[in-house]
Amino acid sequence: KTESAVRMTHVPTGITVHCMDERSQHMNRAKALKIITARVHDAHKRKEQQKASDLRRSLIGTGDRSERIRTYNFAQDRITDHRIRYSVYGVEG
Repeated sequence: KTESAVRMTHVPTGITVHCMDERSQHMNRAKALKIITARVHDAHKRKEQQKASDLRRSLIGTGDRSERIRTYNFAQDRITDHRIRYSVYGVEG
């Protein structure tokens, strides 16, 4: 019986892969390397998407129906857009 199983760990992220599908240790090592590369890439992409999503959500808001979008204050000649926090004064209707 041959011992051809391989366990690889990506040290910076702590992702571990255990592969014993093939009969050759070299093939198991190559397969584990492909798997760990894909997982590290996926984790990095998911982290970037989460960061972009958080940034977008903090800038724009949730988009709920109850969320206030614009306020038209004719008594003070002001229009305020609450999504981007911008007010315009001296608006003539």
